[in-house]
Amino acid sequence: MAFAAFATTEAQPQAPRRRGPIALLLLLPGILYLLLFFLTPLVSLLLTSLQQPAEFGDIGQYEYAFNWQNYVDVVELYWPHIVRSFGYALIATVLALVISYPLAYFIGVKARRWPLVQSIMLILVIAPFFISFLLRTLAWKQLLSDESFIITSLKALSLLAPDAHFTGTPFAVIFGLTYNFIPFMTLPLYTTLERLDLRYLEAGSDLYASPFHVFRKVTIPLSMPGIVAGTLLTFIPAAGDYVNASRDFLGGPDTQMMGNVIEANFLVLLNYPAAAALSIILMAAILVLVGVYVKRSGTEDLL
Repeated sequence: MAFAAFATTEAQPQAPRRRGPIALLLLLPGILYLLLFFLTPLVSLLLTSLQQPAEFGDIGQYEYAFNWQNYVDVVELYWPHIVRSFGYALIATVLALVISYPLAYFIGVKARRWPLVQSIMLILVIAPFFISFLLRTLAWKQLLSDESFIITSLKALSLLAPDAHFTGTPFAVIFGLTYNFIPFMTLPLYTTLERLDLRYLEAGSDLYASPFHVFRKVTIPLSMPGIVAGTLLTFIPAAGDYVNASRDFLGGPDTQMMGNVIEANFLVLLNYPAAAALSIILMAAILVLVGVYVKRSGTEDLL
C-alpha cells in the first residue's frame, strides 16, 4: 500500500514553480540597461527627427514639434544615397558570401583531419580584428591610389586606361565593404559547417547523388543558419557604413552613402532633424528587409 501510494504521488504532475522576486531582481539590471542605453536614445532620436527650426534662433537651433515633413524632405533630397547604400551593401554581402563560403567550408569540413591547419586558418580569419577598421581601410587607400604599384602596373599592362582611377569609384567602395566584412560572414558559416555531420554527405553519395546535388540538397540547407547569420552580420553594418564611402578613404563625391549624409548633417550642416530622420529611415528599412529575408529563408527562430 505504501508503495502504491508512493507511485501514485510520483505519477502526479508537479505544479509549475512560481518565479519569485529574486528572478525579477536578477532581470532588473538588464532591463534598466536596455531602457537607458537603447530605448532612451531611440526615443530622443525620434523626437529630434520631428523638430523644426527655432523661430528666432541661430543656425543649428531647433525646437520640439511634430514636423513629419522632415521625413518627406530627406527622402526627396537623399533618395539616391538611400538606394546606393542598400545597393552597395547587397552587392558586398553577395560577394562576401561567395568568397567566405568556400573558405569556411574548407576550414570547417576539409581541415578537420588537420587540427593545426584548421586553427591557423581560423586565426588568419580573425586576425584583421586586431587592426583598426580605419587603419585597414586607409592602407587599402594607399595600395589603390593612382601612384601605387598595383595601379601603375595595371596601367602598364594596359588593363587600366592611363587616366583611370580606382579610388573614388563604386568599385573601390564595394571592394572595401567586402574586404572589411568578410570575417563577419566567415565566422558564422564556419560555426555551422564545423558541426556538419559528414554522414549526411556520405549518405547522399551512397544514393548515387552527384557532388553538386549533395551540396545543393544537403550541405546548403544544413548550413542555412550560418548563411542567414553571416548575411545579417554583413548587410546591416555595411548599409550604415560611412568609412569606406568617405572621401577621406575609398569613396568620392558620387559614392556617398547614407552614413556619410547623416554624418554631414550632424557635424557639418548642423541639420539635426534631417540626420535623425535619415537614421530612423535607415533603421526601419533594415528591420523590414531583415524580417522579409528571414521569413523567406525559413529561419524565423534566429530572430
